[in-house]
Amino acid sequence: MAALACDPPAGSVPAAGGSSTHQLVNSGGARLAFKVKSSNNNEYRLKPVFGFVEAGASASLVVTRLAGAPKDDKFVIQFAEVPADCADAQAPFKSGGQQGEVTLPMKAE
Repeated sequence: MAALACDPPAGSVPAAGGSSTHQLVNSGGARLAFKVKSSNNNEYRLKPVFGFVEAGASASLVVTRLAGAPKDDKFVIQFAEVPADCADAQAPFKSGGQQGEVTLPMKAE
């Protein structure tokens, strides 16, 4: 069964701007593609938005906040199991192949 977790499971950044780094951890036995959706595209930049996490491995997700009013936001990380030869991380989500999601709450203070 595919399983993706975010470590740390929540983040906090200064409202004046800053960044937070998280690890997307794949505890399952299959390669996963992921897509990150944001509740606030005006003040946040994500790197990467799409990517892969190998079985039993992790991948970095860097969340950068631009200056703005303090507020709570969230990121939804959708994931889908993909074969080893899949080269396009966006492909499973274009075809509606999402298998699960993880929510990453972010607080700007």
